Amino acid sequence: DPYVELEAMKMIMPVKATASGKIAHTRGAGSIVSAGELLGSLELSDPSKVKKIVPFTGDFTLSAGTGDDESDDMMTQVQLALDGYVPQQEPAALVQQLFLTAPPYLYNELATAVLDRYLAVEEKYVEEVKRNVSPDQTYLALIAQNKESLDKVASIALARSQLAARSEIVLSTLRSVRAVSNGADLINLVKRLGELPSEHGYGEVALLARQYAEKINAKPFDERKTTLRSKLDNASLNFQEISSLKATAGGFEVLADLLDDESEVVRKNAAEGLVRRVYRQFPGLEVQVSDEGPSKQTCKYKFQYPDVPVEGELIMRDGLCCVLPSFDDFKDLMSGPIPMEDATGKCVNTMSVVISPNAFKVDKLSFYSTDEEFKAMIKETESLLQNSASTLKAAGVRKFSLMLPQAPHMPRYATFLVEQDWKEAPSCRDMRSTFRHLLEVARLDEEYDLERIVPAVGRSSQVFVGTKKGEAKGKLGKPKTIFAQTITHTFDSNLDGDQWMQWPENLFLSAVDELERARLNPDVGVRPNSRIFAHFNTVVDVEPLLVVDGLERFMNGFVAKHGNRLQQSKVDEIALKIGIGNETTGRTHTLRLTASSMGGEYLKTSALFEKADPLTGAPVSWSDAKSGADSSLDDPTAGRMELKRRIARAAGSTYAPEFLGMIKVELIKKWGEYRKAGGQRPVRSPGENNVGVLAWRCTLATPEYPEGRDIVIIANDVTFQAGSFGVAEDDLFQKASEFARARGLPRIHIACNSGARVGLAEELKPYVKAKWTDSSDPSKGFDFLYLDEEDYARFDKGTVVAREETVDGKKVYAMDAIIGEGLKSTAGGIGVENLQGSGLIAGETSRAYNEIFTLSYVTGRSVGIGAYLNRLGQRVIQMVNGPMILTGFGALNKLLGKKVYTSQDQLGGPQVMVPNGVTHKLVESDQDGVSAILDWLAFTPKTSSDSPPLLDPTDPPERDVTFTPSKTPYDPRHMLAGTVTPEGEKLTGFFDEGSFQECLEGWGRSVVTGRAKLGGIPMGVIAVETRNVDRRVPADPANPASQEVLEPQAGQVWFPDSAHKTAAAIRDFNRGENLPLMIFANWRGFSGGTRDMYNEVLKFGAQIVDALVEYKHPVFVYIPPGGELRGGSWVVIDPAINPAQMEMYADVESRGGILEPAGIVEVKFRTPQQKELMHRLDPELQRLDAQLESAASSEVGAGETAKEIEGQIRTREEKLAPLYTQIACEFADLHDRAGRMEAKGVIRKGLEWRRAREFFFFRVRRRLLEQGAVDRLQAADSSLSAEEAKELVAGWMPEEDDKAAVEAHDEAKMERNIEERRVEALK
Repeated sequence: DPYVELEAMKMIMPVKATASGKIAHTRGAGSIVSAGELLGSLELSDPSKVKKIVPFTGDFTLSAGTGDDESDDMMTQVQLALDGYVPQQEPAALVQQLFLTAPPYLYNELATAVLDRYLAVEEKYVEEVKRNVSPDQTYLALIAQNKESLDKVASIALARSQLAARSEIVLSTLRSVRAVSNGADLINLVKRLGELPSEHGYGEVALLARQYAEKINAKPFDERKTTLRSKLDNASLNFQEISSLKATAGGFEVLADLLDDESEVVRKNAAEGLVRRVYRQFPGLEVQVSDEGPSKQTCKYKFQYPDVPVEGELIMRDGLCCVLPSFDDFKDLMSGPIPMEDATGKCVNTMSVVISPNAFKVDKLSFYSTDEEFKAMIKETESLLQNSASTLKAAGVRKFSLMLPQAPHMPRYATFLVEQDWKEAPSCRDMRSTFRHLLEVARLDEEYDLERIVPAVGRSSQVFVGTKKGEAKGKLGKPKTIFAQTITHTFDSNLDGDQWMQWPENLFLSAVDELERARLNPDVGVRPNSRIFAHFNTVVDVEPLLVVDGLERFMNGFVAKHGNRLQQSKVDEIALKIGIGNETTGRTHTLRLTASSMGGEYLKTSALFEKADPLTGAPVSWSDAKSGADSSLDDPTAGRMELKRRIARAAGSTYAPEFLGMIKVELIKKWGEYRKAGGQRPVRSPGENNVGVLAWRCTLATPEYPEGRDIVIIANDVTFQAGSFGVAEDDLFQKASEFARARGLPRIHIACNSGARVGLAEELKPYVKAKWTDSSDPSKGFDFLYLDEEDYARFDKGTVVAREETVDGKKVYAMDAIIGEGLKSTAGGIGVENLQGSGLIAGETSRAYNEIFTLSYVTGRSVGIGAYLNRLGQRVIQMVNGPMILTGFGALNKLLGKKVYTSQDQLGGPQVMVPNGVTHKLVESDQDGVSAILDWLAFTPKTSSDSPPLLDPTDPPERDVTFTPSKTPYDPRHMLAGTVTPEGEKLTGFFDEGSFQECLEGWGRSVVTGRAKLGGIPMGVIAVETRNVDRRVPADPANPASQEVLEPQAGQVWFPDSAHKTAAAIRDFNRGENLPLMIFANWRGFSGGTRDMYNEVLKFGAQIVDALVEYKHPVFVYIPPGGELRGGSWVVIDPAINPAQMEMYADVESRGGILEPAGIVEVKFRTPQQKELMHRLDPELQRLDAQLESAASSEVGAGETAKEIEGQIRTREEKLAPLYTQIACEFADLHDRAGRMEAKGVIRKGLEWRRAREFFFFRVRRRLLEQGAVDRLQAADSSLSAEEAKELVAGWMPEEDDKAAVEAHDEAKMERNIEERRVEALK
């Protein structure tokens, strides 16, 4: 029997004793308890029936294997660890021991085995994870793929539970074989490791694998050096060619290694090439080289900063580059005068020293092998420069750089600045000296504490993680930002067509690659936001405003095309910098184009002209490129916006206002797709809202409404009070929805919330006291809570309802109720007032669905009333990581007393909401979600009283339908949208190519529903699945005895879920969408078994009739070729249900009737009747009948002869039975043909499938024209009934043929007729 009942979140769980005895409770009724807490003790009636738990005293030593070879035993331990078993020692130590005990010739084999075992698990897992789904959904997909071998899924789950240890094994393995010659199999496995995503715990493994793969794929250094040397061995060298070589062919590590070549020509050219490559595209560059032998060159050069326009003050700067054989020579150089003068007197010169080729004494096994020696040189250089400060000042040196080659790796760099007292600039370490200026590192350095992320993918890119100076530390540490800074020295300035999308796109995509690579670094991770800066260090000879226009088109197009990647990389800003001018005149303008979310709108573009300080070259002022007004790069709201974006992203969503910008970029994409298909186009600072719901009235210029259409968007702001609904939020939501209803506008709800707001009067907590029943024993409880007289006076009247009492002789106020009036903590509502508001918006949403188009997009969690609002609005798009729940999984686990549920997805994720029909469409990201919203709006009218939008057809209505349905099972989607055969033949479907949008795909799978366009006309679509499908009922994690159940469902049959789905889809098409409806009817009936009757198939079948009765738009029922419509399934869609709107057609190859031929033959053409037909038609039976009759009339031997003949007749009948059953079925089938249907008037016409598309296009077009005219006519003359209005319109469109009527339709004439009727009605 239960000895206690536990309650959590409205659910009761009785706890029963497993043995009988006397209970003694340790906690009283009403106590608040936690899991594992002692509730009572049981004195057993029979203690012998219970086995006592005693401590284990045996030996628990386990052995991983029994192999004689130590390396075999170690390999077994590694394999067990890779399978998910916890190793007895640290994973890295385990791997090190493995390779220490194994002979070197086995390294490749061992490493291959380790990586292969790791990938065997992770590649299966990642295959599902790449769809951006939760772990629960991933395992469900793996279970579906391995139904017959669930042990495989269990093995993957076990291995995944120890991912950190397994990844450490892989990392140690890669490091152990890094210096070994690798086989082809191992190289292939390393490349596959590098393809793992940066998320889900793979970051460090993928990063090391990619670095390893790059090393393997690179050409040998000596081969590159030999190739470059042959180019440099030329007295009349074209340095432009050397400067433009790819980094791998003419990079600094190769040039520097040739500075001690035996040929003077090669040495001098290498030195000059080094300088010219560093100062590529710097104007006025002049270089002079003197050579005194190997590694003893001096380069004197002059240059100007590239981004200072010609009309500004031009400062010619001197540069000195000294190539020295050793660091000691550098010390000697700094002890004397520097051969350079401060010609300008402004200290603008540059000096650099290259130590070549043997700057380092340690072995250069990797890029960072020289770290300790390099740091020591930096310290010594700082000291040398500080001691030579006066000498440097006399030479006008502002910046000093040290380059230390370490072939075959890239050189080490260090930069020292006069303004930093010749200290090294840490943000510029291992970065070419000009990058600080060209990549605007100095500007970042002023605002952020920078940490450089190495290595970068491209040599012309640098990636930093920045923490804002003075930023307060939050729960997750200081917020960080990733900066990807990249540069290019070429640009195609052809602004025609899509040229802007072809070349710059690659540079920006490489910057996104840099961001993704940086996130692989475990110190960076996936949390930081990011920004991209690209410097096109060149000039384009085009009018400035043309450049602005072209680059804005490029930027908008780039964001639209790659929105998903930009979102995944959390890109908040993309900046592009380019010069305008030509080689003759020089640079006239510097243009900075930015797509930024810093102001609150998603990646909004702006174009500024930039001016630089002639002395430092740093940008100092900006002006709007179009208006000329002064501007700035600093946005006062940027910090606030960045914080809100972080909060929203942490909740798995997007900051609500950014959905507007995402809609804009998706519209750009939709316009591009429309034009490609042949179509033509005819106030408060952001982020300061003090309410957790935002609303906008937006005007969208879409291909369907190029002049613009209005919609209302209501969004939860998850950054405010976690998106919870308080009184203010409920009021705003209700008013915005009411605003949409009053104007008939589509209402879009973007949902990411935590349900109704809950709280307590926090201000009262410090003053509340308890009146104990027994002050000496508080465990006996308390009588009431009270406030002292002094504390009671602190609060305004209305804060509490209290009565006077006496405690310890003092007057106190016992609290009967806490109102919380006037308190800050209760200002937004904390309880029942919020529930009342929830009821308000629930009712409003239900009314909105009945009156206008409503759609919810679930971008993050949606809880309680938030989940109900989605369902009340009916149409739901769900993001894979946006669960809809009523109770959190933590509360359920608390109730159950153990960890049963692991995520919210198990309660309301896609694996629940898609199969149960709440979710209409599933998307993988917010960008996909916005795209899905716009796709849906393409089928909806401007207002709820308008007809759906019509586009000029891009797919000719007159074309044939070449996919032909058959009597054998097929995919009905091919009938609707077309398909391509395995042989490559394209078969066209009924609707316009590419227009079919399926919804409710995972629910009621024996019916297919969606929207499509017929010659540009939006239509609702219902078709029938002819193949057998399964309905999955998941196991309940809370019930260990439950199991997943797969219920088979036959094709062409309505089941409870598919009947419900049909009725729901019809209601959706009718309400707010105003779509004409096409039903491809191919049902044999309803499933009427016990289980399905219990599951309300009768009720849902009746709802189909209800939905059709109230349908206000044309409905076309068409039985396709090979299809059949029988019994109750005919009844619920017969046009007699709604004769004003419904019409039925049948293909000439279709059938319709009460029973199938085989069934009706059993009742109406039974075996005796079939035998009668045999005896009437079969000559042999006629002969035997005659013989039998003759034998019966003979007196001699008649009995024996008759029996023999009767036996022959029976034999003949049995032989003919199958044939005559077919004849009977054919006879019955002739009653089901389209000819009889048409003759009986139950269908309008029999059609031929191939030409059905053209017929229905003109039929639908005519019906819409007639309906539009009828609606306008009744508005003009309210005395007309619908039938009278139809008769008048029919008289104005007298043509019998639909095509002729549509082509002869004169809209102006129709309007004149309606106007005449209006005038007549006013008389």
